[in-house]
Amino acid sequence: MSTENWPTIIQGGMGVAISGRRLARTVSLAGQFGVVSGTGVAIILMRDLWEGDLDGACRRALRAFPDQGVVERVLDRYYNEGGPDGRPCPHTKFYSLNTSPETLELTVASAFVEVWLAKEGHPGKIGFNLLEKTPIPNLSALYGAMLAKVDAIIMGAGLPLRIPGVLQAYSQHQAGRYPLEVVGAAEGEIHHTVFDPAQVIADLSALQPLPVPAFFPIVTAPVTALALIKRSNGPVDGFIVETPVAGGHNAPPRGQYKFNEKGEPIYGPKDFARPEAFRRFELPYWMAGGYGNREGLKLALEGGANGIQVGTAFAYSEESGFDPALRNAVLDQVRRSRIEIRTDARASPTGFPFKVVPVPGTMSDAEVAAARPRVCDLGYLRHLYKREDGSLGFRCPSEPAEAWLKKGGAPEELEGRLCLCNALVRDIGVRLKKKDGYVEPALVTSGDAVTKVSLYMRPGQISYSALDVLDVLLGKREASPSTAHTETIPV
Repeated sequence: MSTENWPTIIQGGMGVAISGRRLARTVSLAGQFGVVSGTGVAIILMRDLWEGDLDGACRRALRAFPDQGVVERVLDRYYNEGGPDGRPCPHTKFYSLNTSPETLELTVASAFVEVWLAKEGHPGKIGFNLLEKTPIPNLSALYGAMLAKVDAIIMGAGLPLRIPGVLQAYSQHQAGRYPLEVVGAAEGEIHHTVFDPAQVIADLSALQPLPVPAFFPIVTAPVTALALIKRSNGPVDGFIVETPVAGGHNAPPRGQYKFNEKGEPIYGPKDFARPEAFRRFELPYWMAGGYGNREGLKLALEGGANGIQVGTAFAYSEESGFDPALRNAVLDQVRRSRIEIRTDARASPTGFPFKVVPVPGTMSDAEVAAARPRVCDLGYLRHLYKREDGSLGFRCPSEPAEAWLKKGGAPEELEGRLCLCNALVRDIGVRLKKKDGYVEPALVTSGDAVTKVSLYMRPGQISYSALDVLDVLLGKREASPSTAHTETIPV
């Protein structure tokens, strides 16, 4: 694949609308690579319609959707004409091995809307980011993004070996299959999730083949990149190379798992891949995690990379989907030099280490976390297990303890687990309908670079834009003199 048309800077795909259409569009219009988060995307369209779609953007995008029967049903279910009426947003139904038709329709339409609006009126690149750990909702979301002509699929938190085949199938509007990890399954026993576009689109014969987007998996080491190249069921077009200082989920340390005095996993030199180690694959790649600064960009380019992926700096820009109150609370701590990051080895039900920013009133506070009633009502991070009778079920170590134990879950897996699904939705200000009016607490995640985001603020300002980030990274203006820019990459 030619590397000439891929931008130098990729905006990171932070979860659940932090990387929404507005941020991705802004970055792409500036000539770089905007990315829309696809995890939980159904909640975003549901929220926007529930609140009245006051700027009309969602309905404008939906008019371009290829099946207006789907659009009519989605609007009938979720659109509140005239604006918010004080009622909390309803829940989406669980994704399962037999996901409901209304959830599939909402997911395909939601991914379409996010990508379509991010791409509207310009030729720039737009990517779609997903977690490999959420395979069931991923399939319908991928098809919706492809209907909107997304340019690239970026996927991390696992080894997505079968995504290229899914993209090829969806380009022809054929069913896509993806293998599922099932705890307790016998050796050689394989289970799949399947999404067929015919489950949503009434007349596929009327549609032209879709362009196949580039596939850029997120890797941490050359050995992982090589495995993807050799074992994937289709082409891998490039890589995002991530180090452990990136936000969100991190890969576990390589080798023996050790912890520091704070209970954080200890990462060593082997966990920080060098840019030059990926030259031999002769594919585009971008460095992420600690490279989101001018020095990091220079180091990446000198090592042979096409550029860098930057997440944290964009997450706190004015165009991100962060709840303004949360964003301002974090930026205030940064300005006062009181911010810190903790890599929590227990918080995520996936088992992957998860970066947490301590913010008062969020689940980073042990008392707030302990006071939250355990409930699993979104279910994105549930995993499959095999019951004694041979049937398959779902469970999550962040669900109520009695439910987890009844399903055969190990008691020790409950300790320290937090509900990321609800917390990350709360990060963007969505208040889903709960019994007795309970409001879910948030949980903020960022990369180590959050300590330096004030360098993008112009003198006298207390916030910054996505264009401020690009201008500093590309040397169009100097960083704020109030912040020393310390390198975070081990060299």
